[in-house]
Amino acid sequence: MDIDKITLAGIYKRKKTDRDIFQELMPTKIKEVLLIATLYDSYAIVREGQFSDKIFGEYLQLNLSAAPRFTSVNSREDALLTLEHRDFDLIIVMAGIDKFAAVETAREIGTLHPRIPLLLLANNNADLKFFQSEGRNFDFIDRIFVWNGNSNVFLAMIKYVEDKKNVARDTQNGNVRVILLVEDSIQYYSRYLPMLYSTVMTQTQILVEEDAKNELHKILKMRGRPKVLLADNYEDAVKIINHYRRYMLCVISDVKFVKDGKEDNDAGIELLKFTNSVLKYPVPVLLQSHDIANEDRAKSINADFINKNSESLSMDILNFLYRRLGFGSFIFKREDGNPIAKADNLQEFQEKFREIPVESLIYHGERNSFSTWLMARGEINMAERLREVKTEDFDSPEDLRTFCLNIFQEVRFEKFKGTIVNFESSLLNSNRLIVRMSKGSLGGKGRGIAFMCHFIENIDFTRLVPGLNICIPATTVIGSLEFGKFIEINNLYDKIYSTSDYETIRGYFLDADFDEKLKYRLMEFVKIINKPLAVRSSGMFEDSLLQPFSGVYSTYIIPNNHPDIKVRYEQLITAIKLVYASVFTESAKAYFDAIYYKIEEEEMAVLIQELVGQERNGKYYPGISGVAQSYNYYPISYMKPEDGFSVAAVGLGMYVVGGENSYRFCPKYPGLNATSVRDLIRDSQKNFYALDLSAPDIDLVEGGENAAIRKYRISEAESDGTLDHAASTYSIENDELVPGIMGSGPKIVDFANILKYNYLPLAETLQLMLKLFKEAMGSPVEIEYALELDPASNGYPTFYLLQIKPLIRIEDQVEIDLGTIDREGVLMYAEMGMGNGRIENIRDVVYADPGMFDRTKTRQMAEEINQINRYFESQNKEYILIGPGRWGSRDPFTGIPVWWAQISKARVIVEMGLADFPLDASLGSHFFHNVTSMNVGYFSVPHNSKTARLNMDELKEQKIVHDTGFIKHVEFEKPLLILMNGRKRHALICLQDQH
Repeated sequence: MDIDKITLAGIYKRKKTDRDIFQELMPTKIKEVLLIATLYDSYAIVREGQFSDKIFGEYLQLNLSAAPRFTSVNSREDALLTLEHRDFDLIIVMAGIDKFAAVETAREIGTLHPRIPLLLLANNNADLKFFQSEGRNFDFIDRIFVWNGNSNVFLAMIKYVEDKKNVARDTQNGNVRVILLVEDSIQYYSRYLPMLYSTVMTQTQILVEEDAKNELHKILKMRGRPKVLLADNYEDAVKIINHYRRYMLCVISDVKFVKDGKEDNDAGIELLKFTNSVLKYPVPVLLQSHDIANEDRAKSINADFINKNSESLSMDILNFLYRRLGFGSFIFKREDGNPIAKADNLQEFQEKFREIPVESLIYHGERNSFSTWLMARGEINMAERLREVKTEDFDSPEDLRTFCLNIFQEVRFEKFKGTIVNFESSLLNSNRLIVRMSKGSLGGKGRGIAFMCHFIENIDFTRLVPGLNICIPATTVIGSLEFGKFIEINNLYDKIYSTSDYETIRGYFLDADFDEKLKYRLMEFVKIINKPLAVRSSGMFEDSLLQPFSGVYSTYIIPNNHPDIKVRYEQLITAIKLVYASVFTESAKAYFDAIYYKIEEEEMAVLIQELVGQERNGKYYPGISGVAQSYNYYPISYMKPEDGFSVAAVGLGMYVVGGENSYRFCPKYPGLNATSVRDLIRDSQKNFYALDLSAPDIDLVEGGENAAIRKYRISEAESDGTLDHAASTYSIENDELVPGIMGSGPKIVDFANILKYNYLPLAETLQLMLKLFKEAMGSPVEIEYALELDPASNGYPTFYLLQIKPLIRIEDQVEIDLGTIDREGVLMYAEMGMGNGRIENIRDVVYADPGMFDRTKTRQMAEEINQINRYFESQNKEYILIGPGRWGSRDPFTGIPVWWAQISKARVIVEMGLADFPLDASLGSHFFHNVTSMNVGYFSVPHNSKTARLNMDELKEQKIVHDTGFIKHVEFEKPLLILMNGRKRHALICLQDQH
């Protein structure tokens, strides 16, 4: 696969939502109608018939969009003049007493404006003889209707034109159904069409009321109603049936009409025979005639029959639509036809379907009643799949019932994939969608996971990355409005915003309670989900595009394996409350101060996710966890920054994001390794994190985020079987690493079988993901992922996308010319790092004294830095921070383990190398992400570098403001000059008079 040639536009096939489809339907709408009628006829229609009120009433009652505007003119001259100055979508010519004048008017206007649909409206049935007499040619008129004092005919005329123009597009885009009326009598189709449109729209309105979310959605969904087409001869009817055979809902036909250019007494019979022969599945067909003798002929072709002479003709048509097309409620019947139950909507239908007796199941199954009713309700996929089912295909009726219920669930689920759906217990296990437990925003992290879910479901990754499942963990979201509601119903606002003591605030949250609706849903959740859970924060700013940050709020992992469901429920409730309370930690407050926001502006959503992994000897963890970024600030060899990088480890991802020793590689060049074997052994992963399943009685309040987490020696992963493809064995005899864990030498985690020998396409998958997400988000990105090597139900391992966040890089072009600078005045020069801009107002430097450095005392150093940082907070000043090793690491033996709030006023951070303490930047950690998002300069000066330098002697000569033992704070007499070029990754700090 040539990833460089793959583009997002080429592979992203977004599945359209119902809303998207509805918006695309009925692109042609009749908005402006020109009515040409004599003053008398115009008065009779508009005034006496209360025309305007009725038209607007029809549109309002049927939830249609804005009614068209009628403009009435009384003469041909006025009509032509009006058409010169205004645009119209439809022209209606009313034929009054002088029918010849009306025809001539229509002829002239039709010739001058052939693109505007033109209909003629006869005044009454008596006038039809004139228009239907032989020899008269009205090709310039699109259709003739007759007025019988009912304004519904105008609605029918408008919808007739709209349906005719929209049917081709709407069937293709929205799977819209088609009703065909074959009738050559102007009198009858003028009567039938208003009735058909009104019935169809009323049926659609009922469906809309069941599930439409708001008024706009109702109007949009009305566009998805079946289209009603009219044909008056055999050839036109056949053409429509052939063209829309996939979409036919029913055919209503007269018996006698034109076929092969002449009237044929059997045309209707032949048409319905043709219909039954060409359609894959039979549809209801209706024959109508003045001759009662045709009833037997209708039965012979399995058609219903209606007598046109019937006094109840309109009611007979309505009965046919409701009985045979499935309009209205579904009536479950016994074998003898007696009703036993009724379903008014889809939910009731599925519930009754589980309960009805076997005889009713067979009765309706043999008649295709289920698919007919579902088709009428717009459940096209369900209906089409049920149409293929025959009762005799199953060993027992119960097998048929189970099969149908599975179809209902599958089709419904297919519609939800890649979307955010409202709470429903049956969907909680799915990793193909996001379940929303309560209203409100998803928060930054939630938006990211929802975007990834949508992304996955709209790209065919099975083709791009065969042999590997790609998905998200099953995810449920508590919307951000619940956070405000929680504070409101427990009267916490004044309490939590009037104190700065986190322990006190946390106590308020723990003592408070959720509303009954959420508590019920959380209990339903723990009844269904029995896997370990990660309860994550999702604040408004977390992982957002404008001001992203990470790791500031809390994440709680719970085993969710206590035998008492009430205990599991309480653990989940406690975790959510503690996530809420983490908004008020010192770290969170420091971050809000840094970005000049007030903490009161934050709203917190919560993600509840299944923890990725498998149970292994009482431990629960994934085979591999990692972080990947599309931009590498520290490329080596022939890598480019744009090639990106990844950091991976065995076990839970907190090992990687905490900055501990992990394996770093470039997805584009996974085999490239510029590190010596000795360094690989020294820096290899020695421990891993896993969830301890042996202690279900965890105390999240006392134990904190890591209450259920244990740190294990990497040797235990070998006995768990997770190192088979994750590690190599050091051969002492050959001084080399041999992929796999055979042999007695030390085991080094380097994922060689996966990365170098492509046991799994991990590198290729990461390279593809970084490229596509970077293009999708319009900025460099970071993703967190996990890989479970054990095969899923389809036999493939699974790659899980856990989080996505943007990397903000601001590349102000600041040139650094060392030739113009006296080297004696250079405090620091670095060629590895990130940061942009020119800073000229910083005089303070805080550094770890190399002479005092003790790698066993780094926690104490972090606390000393915290004390000095508080001083800078009180003075509202910024400083340069310098120290050995990896800043922000969870592992105190690889660097000083500060967290964000402890260095929040640092404007530039420098990692310096010491002998036997090499540099390994905190790439992939939450700490590093926050540094980049705040545009804090971050640079590395390796020990004994030939080009980079750090003048520690200059620091020792400055005025000491604080000396805490391990850490010194010095102040320069004049502000320092700081130049950072992010594109070249160079930085310079020098005395002001040196530049």
